[in-house]
Amino acid sequence: MLWLRRESGVAMTVVMHRFALVLLLLLTACAPRAQLVMAPGAVTANPVETVFVATTRGYRHPLKFSDQRSAGIAWMRYDIAVPPERQPGEITWPTRAVDPETQFLVTKAQIFDGAGGFRRALTGALASRPADQREAIIYVHGFNNNFADGVLRITQLAHDFGFPGVAVHYSWPSAGHPLAYAYDRDSVLFARDGLEALIAQVRAAGARRVALVGHSVGGQLIMEALRSMAIASPGSVTRAIDGVILISPDLDVDVFRTQAARIGQLPRPFGIFVSQRDRVLQLSARLTGQRNRLGNVGSLDQIADLDVTVIDVSGFSTGTGHFTAGSSPGVIALFSQPHAFEAAFRGDRAGRPGLLPGTVLTVRNATGILLTPTQGR
Repeated sequence: MLWLRRESGVAMTVVMHRFALVLLLLLTACAPRAQLVMAPGAVTANPVETVFVATTRGYRHPLKFSDQRSAGIAWMRYDIAVPPERQPGEITWPTRAVDPETQFLVTKAQIFDGAGGFRRALTGALASRPADQREAIIYVHGFNNNFADGVLRITQLAHDFGFPGVAVHYSWPSAGHPLAYAYDRDSVLFARDGLEALIAQVRAAGARRVALVGHSVGGQLIMEALRSMAIASPGSVTRAIDGVILISPDLDVDVFRTQAARIGQLPRPFGIFVSQRDRVLQLSARLTGQRNRLGNVGSLDQIADLDVTVIDVSGFSTGTGHFTAGSSPGVIALFSQPHAFEAAFRGDRAGRPGLLPGTVLTVRNATGILLTPTQGR
């Protein structure tokens, strides 16, 4: 009967893992959902970030798109005032009264008739910047995000990291519900063509450099879109994309490797922010019967043949640890320094992290940087 006890133990372990995941997701669901609130008269001296948005979500009204999938793409622009009284990485919005001192507020919203209007407006935004700042960063949100979640997140990232170019967001039709993981995974596949179309429009608008930033399953969407581009036109990925950053990618390591192989030469830099304290990815790995996901990969050996830089931010992770790279004041302080990103991704093979406190490990083509907190997190 020993085998029966062993099987019962395994079954109980699986049940406990699933229970823990459901509990974590339900606790996350209890948090109030982000929303965009128009308050043009309430903001005076607050800094304003402009965000261009493309979405394959169903339309409701200019400030709220649904979780339904749309065959067409909607094109928008938002001006969003950033509150002065907040910690880096923090996002707040009105739930009752409007407070410009502590809340992100929309000062202007515009929906374009089509891709042409979007492209012309983006061209103007790029042309208004110095020549060396005519670049665009396209942010792709992750699992369990509503429309406002992604728009406010790219606003926060652009402001806190001091991005000099134009911020662009691709909002794919996530259900925005913690128990709708299967729907979101299917929506990632549905949304690949839309991301490709957005990349083409951004390039056509005159961006001299284009970088992609994906969080969680948004990293899966980025890799799928790049794979499709490479299949349709070999070599087009590095011509169109000048860098990729994946933050806590909820992506099977073997799948990532096959995607990278089909893409061929990866854009440089290609950075992956990971955390061994990412509770969401720990549970995701257990439920899939794996040791880890790409976002909490424990060893460079698994991706050593790929020209990527892995930055381990475990020392800064708190809470679920699933967005440490974008929400930790400590990480933001490090990477908002001038030339910090160049220092991280220049491929120093001599064990020197440059401007960043930590250690460097190189295994074949891959470089790992283990960041060390110096003054808290």
